[in-house]
Amino acid sequence: MKRLPLMIAALAAAAAAQAPLKLSLKQAVDLALSPDGSARIQLASEGIRQAQSRAAQSRAALLPDLESYVADQNRTSNLAAMGLTTLHIPIPGFAFPTIVGPFSTFDARVSATQSVFDFSSIRRFQAARTGVRAARADTDSARDQVGTQVASAYVIALAAQAHVEAAQADVDLAAATAQLARNRKDAGTGILIEVTRSEVELANSRQRLLVAQNDLRAARLQLLRAIGLKLDTEFELADKLDYRAVAETSVKDAVEKALAARPDWKAQKTREENASLSYSAVKFERLPSLAGFADYGTIGTSIDAASPTRTYGLQLRVPIFDGGRRDAQRAEGSSQLRQEQIRTRDLRQQLELEIRLALDSLHSAEDQLAVATEGLAQAEREVAQAGRRYAAGVANSLEPIDAQTRLARARDNRISALLACNIARINLGQAMGVIRQFIQ
Repeated sequence: MKRLPLMIAALAAAAAAQAPLKLSLKQAVDLALSPDGSARIQLASEGIRQAQSRAAQSRAALLPDLESYVADQNRTSNLAAMGLTTLHIPIPGFAFPTIVGPFSTFDARVSATQSVFDFSSIRRFQAARTGVRAARADTDSARDQVGTQVASAYVIALAAQAHVEAAQADVDLAAATAQLARNRKDAGTGILIEVTRSEVELANSRQRLLVAQNDLRAARLQLLRAIGLKLDTEFELADKLDYRAVAETSVKDAVEKALAARPDWKAQKTREENASLSYSAVKFERLPSLAGFADYGTIGTSIDAASPTRTYGLQLRVPIFDGGRRDAQRAEGSSQLRQEQIRTRDLRQQLELEIRLALDSLHSAEDQLAVATEGLAQAEREVAQAGRRYAAGVANSLEPIDAQTRLARARDNRISALLACNIARINLGQAMGVIRQFIQ
């Protein structure tokens, strides 16, 4: 991440100079994982902020609650409305008033409450903190998934570029064969059908080149979208499609590494812990809770006539009956905990499945690459031999054209095998939770 500002500066400089950006695989992934890169990373970061806010809300129940108020009022009261009409005082000339007032009251006061013991609130705060850890792990998981997506898009673009280069080589070879056929006809040693046949092969090669170029444009756009760059950004792929061996590993070792490294596994384990703490918080609502309270202020008929007063004490709350609310919440919390436990077991099986599939795909792709490499070497030798035979006049144009067709297929086979190896390598890194180590 330390190199990220330099890459962003290089991107801005390239845009200012209207020069295409040299983009390597690592640079593409780093740009996607930057704060302003992939939308998925930005959304995951907002998830962390929301989890932190929920934790702060839960912590507030354990901290002092301090408030103050100032009131200045003037009022009258109807004693008859309060049921005081039957009061008789045996004093001659005295009648109990019906209306009292007007009179003024001034009250300025500060009050505070503090939870002394509330185990349910403690458990809720602990659950909220695990929620923050789960959000961070989800963000790491999103980073791995974005890295996998960008890496896959990058190697697909490399494969598309390799297909364009191979199609261009096929066009050049077909053009050379067509020119040789025309030369032979002009020299009287060839016939028109050979010229026509070679030109048909040249047209077919050009058609494949156009298709490959369109596929490359689409792959480049998909790469820009995965990175989060503008779709009109000009860039060049700095890497080449090649084969990188992966250290041999067993399924057992790979699963152990995945359980220690995969962020989505850590996030799921944290969510299970969160559900357990939330369930515990509902259970502990049945326990008594203790809180302290106090207030201090002045009260009187006016500011000048106000006198200080205070109140303080402890309050013990003992739950007795709440209409079944806590029982219903406890049943819901228990169900949520079982859900998370089921998800944890399912993710464990999914994790092993992904590793097994990735290893099988990698081994199969490596075998395909070995066969495709040998087939390409044989096809190149066949094209060379057929070209020499045709140039020497001991064979007609069918031999070089057929050899060129097999060479084009052999090139495509090797490119597809290389792509399969790279995709399998990326998938294995993602399945083991070490995708960033695979991207160099």
